[in-house]
Amino acid sequence: MSTGQVDSADKPLAEKDLGGRHLTHPVPLLDGSPQMRAIMRIVENVADTDATVLIRGESGVGKDLVARAIHAASGHRDGPFVKVNCAAIPSGLLESELFGHEKGAFTGAYRRKLGQFECANNGTIYLDEIAELPLALQAKLLHVLQDFLFSRVGGDGLIDVNTRVIAATNRNVEHAMIRGEFREDLYYRLNVVELHVPPLRERKEEIPLLASWFLSRFNEQYGRTKQLAPETMTRLTEYSWPGNVRELENVIRRLVVLTEGEQEFRALAARGQNGHAGPPQPASVVTESLREIARRSAREAERHALVAVLERVRWNRAEASRVLKVSYKTLLNKISEHELTPSWRRQF
Repeated sequence: MSTGQVDSADKPLAEKDLGGRHLTHPVPLLDGSPQMRAIMRIVENVADTDATVLIRGESGVGKDLVARAIHAASGHRDGPFVKVNCAAIPSGLLESELFGHEKGAFTGAYRRKLGQFECANNGTIYLDEIAELPLALQAKLLHVLQDFLFSRVGGDGLIDVNTRVIAATNRNVEHAMIRGEFREDLYYRLNVVELHVPPLRERKEEIPLLASWFLSRFNEQYGRTKQLAPETMTRLTEYSWPGNVRELENVIRRLVVLTEGEQEFRALAARGQNGHAGPPQPASVVTESLREIARRSAREAERHALVAVLERVRWNRAEASRVLKVSYKTLLNKISEHELTPSWRRQF
């Protein structure tokens, strides 16, 4: 692992050494496609600010690496980078994990414990899977994000920290808000800058570079000299990668360590590109009643009207609800029902 520092500010971020002690595996993911280069331009703009960043994307797309890149390019780069997986910690322990506890605060609290926010002082705290936080803890986190003051569990004194907050999720937070599972005020507090990391199937030009990098890494790790046949590289590029970069990494590891690794991947690819391909099905005759046709047409017209108004008011949902003469909650339900997202979010 490299121990270099971030290069001088006059160098483009994509060319800087973002490995250092903050990127355990600085894979060539940050500038391998137009989508990722667009994300890194935003990272370059916000890295030296204290703006909270929300990173969204499917599991395995590289959200952690983007978070570490923000930290490595920020004024907090010499401080700690503390990752908290909110989904991996039992809900009853999350408050103590985040904010610490005093001795005797609860059964088993035999000594004072510092929370992850304190450990991240003068650095960055990365809250992965933020949408998994219980509602009660979401309320406390909201207050902490307002002034970065909090108390340990069982304590009275206020603790002040200087910490950059980055959050990430693979869930549809808008749907979670409508269901009452995620606080809307916390969402807007976290979502000062939003980055959407697209799935690997939408940036396939990265696959040969990533595959070669993983191949070299695992050959060195396991003392092998494995090479990929051209047809294997073609299959790697054509595969749909439902598990994204993490799945690609695991596949290359198997190709290196297993004698029959390439045959195993050929079988996986032949099973139908994540199950989406298969023998053509005969076209079925579709019959619809006039009522069904009218209902479908009305739904399409409603969707078109929603998109037109939301784009016109730049997705100001309060203004859109006034224009459409519906309640704010009804508008949110309709946005969720039609699975609408802003055009500027879809570009990533």
